[in-house]
Amino acid sequence: MNVGLFIPCYIDQFYPNAAIATLKLLQKLGVKVSYPIHQTCCGQPMANSGFEHLTTGCNELFIKNFAEFDYIVSPSGSCVLHVKEHLHSHEEEEKAQGVRKKVYELTEFLTDILKVDKLTARFPHKVGVHQSCHGQRGLKMSQMTELVAEPFSKPMQLLQMVQDLELVELSRPDECCGFGGTFCVAEEAISVKMGKDRVADHVNHGAQYITAADMSCLMHMEGILRRQNSQVKVLHIAEILNAEEV
Repeated sequence: MNVGLFIPCYIDQFYPNAAIATLKLLQKLGVKVSYPIHQTCCGQPMANSGFEHLTTGCNELFIKNFAEFDYIVSPSGSCVLHVKEHLHSHEEEEKAQGVRKKVYELTEFLTDILKVDKLTARFPHKVGVHQSCHGQRGLKMSQMTELVAEPFSKPMQLLQMVQDLELVELSRPDECCGFGGTFCVAEEAISVKMGKDRVADHVNHGAQYITAADMSCLMHMEGILRRQNSQVKVLHIAEILNAEEV
């Protein structure tokens, strides 16, 4: 199995430890991982802002970088969903369709492809899980509470394998944090209020850490936590799943 590691630009620039943890975790699980050095943005910010016609260069480069891998794995549900739903090519549409079918967010790759049933990680802290909208509603990584259906969560399934980790039960487990990419710029006041509500749910239930499969959501909540001088920290799920056993 030959896996291409797709690292979103904001993780590369602001949260490299999430990328490093993703790489180390996959290697620890016996996966052969390669990082295409020329990868850049997947084009999601332009597409979300109504300029999808400007993503042609991003699309062609993504196909060139990743088409030959068996799987493509990324620590970002939102970027993965964008590639799955919007990657096209004027020159190589067949390759584009192939890429769309084999790109996975990290936790769904671990649960659905590798079928991971045990981990060696240890993280002795109280952790609240944020179910990001793209992951939950787009990639179906967890069940939506408004549906009368059996609950499940792929991120929580993996976190339950981590030694000494205590999952914090939230009042509103799948509420949006308000980030929404360019939404937080266009609708700043609404975005901040939603973020404050989301953070309060974690804080009020005693979480020491907030984790998620989308670093963008965590970045949004981290900004709010810092402005509140809170001791609660955010940490990408890869960093917890890869935490060294003590």
